[in-house]
Amino acid sequence: MAKANKGGVRNKRREKKNIPEGIVFIYSTFNNTLITISDRQGNVISWSSAGVIGFKGSRKSTPFAAQNALSDAVTKAKEHGIRKVEIRVKGPGPGREAALRAMTSADLDVSKIVDVTPVPHNGCKPPKRRRV
Repeated sequence: MAKANKGGVRNKRREKKNIPEGIVFIYSTFNNTLITISDRQGNVISWSSAGVIGFKGSRKSTPFAAQNALSDAVTKAKEHGIRKVEIRVKGPGPGREAALRAMTSADLDVSKIVDVTPVPHNGCKPPKRRRV
């Protein structure tokens, strides 16, 4: 018995929209740095992380890996026409300052930089101190 034809093939590429403004989210943990670029409504345009670039293990947590992840996400976002961005930084990791420094050399107009790291009002107990 032959299968019935279900219609057209659903292999449609996402069209590149011209989005002039966006938001860059830099989420830096102690183990990795995640970069997400979205439009004003919150729709993700491009994203990258230190692991996606090719860094594995402890090298993902380096500032150099965060710098490369940001430049990768910015080049993907520039294909969509982004020129002006707002930066939101979250997390205590080592990659946050390096990603901000890499943003200055990315040819994008930065309107503002906001720290959105959540601060507990004495919530969970932090992890114990390392004894090396």
